Amino acid sequence: MKAYNIIVLAKQVPDTRNVGKDAMKADGTINRAVLPAIFNPEDLNALEQALRIKDEYPESKINILTMGPGRAADIIREGLYRGADGGILLTDRAFAGSDTLATSYAIGQALKKMGNIDIIVAGRQAIDGDTAQVGPQVAEKLNMLQITYVEEIVELKDKSITVKRRLENGVETVKCPLPLVMTVNGSAPDCRARNAKRLMTYKHAKTVTELQKENEDYTHLYNDRPGLNIQEWTVNDIETDASQLGLTGSPTKVKSIENVVLQAKDSKVISSSDADIEGMMIELLTSHTIG
Repeated sequence: MKAYNIIVLAKQVPDTRNVGKDAMKADGTINRAVLPAIFNPEDLNALEQALRIKDEYPESKINILTMGPGRAADIIREGLYRGADGGILLTDRAFAGSDTLATSYAIGQALKKMGNIDIIVAGRQAIDGDTAQVGPQVAEKLNMLQITYVEEIVELKDKSITVKRRLENGVETVKCPLPLVMTVNGSAPDCRARNAKRLMTYKHAKTVTELQKENEDYTHLYNDRPGLNIQEWTVNDIETDASQLGLTGSPTKVKSIENVVLQAKDSKVISSSDADIEGMMIELLTSHTIG
């Protein structure tokens, strides 16, 4: 039976439901330290698509690749709880402040090191930027084919995949040879729940840095239970051009930040009577809201 090597690109993002006045730094970057961190929602949709491939081809391997600070290892553990096989945390102060161009460059270099990839799958966009650029940029940097706005994998056979894309005005069915990069819509099926047995096992999965901070003896992690090793790569582990990393490699600059406070407007309650509905229609027509 065919087995596929699948990489899920995932991001730990600030929970935008809890954005306050301290959410942005003076340099225009997000102050992630003051915001709760969550698994980017559409990346969970992407993980589910990868897991469905593994359901059909059990010998396939799923690894999660994420870039961020040390705490981003949390989403790798979350992926392990749901069925992923492993993960790599790309973390270094040199990556701080990266826009989509610098992010896709660093991720692309890490993917080159990983090698022998059949499918790269990611969420359409992250809720902290809403750009939908990183997935396509990674595909361009790796010179790989790409399919965006994927909602469903129809068929995966040998060296080709057929998917449905959910677009603004309809649905497309697309067939593409492997390897490729896919970005997945939020309209795709939700990710499955955590598996209780995997949760009990992989709650102990940690990076070397996490274990050192806890002052634990982590030698056994590699020798006895290698599945609990969350790999941690820095800028020294991948071939990079420093000028293309972090703020230096990010042409996107924030000129100013404005806090917008939404004000509640007056509301009007009407009944379902013909008189009230007719009155509302006359008011909307008179104000040119409709018509």
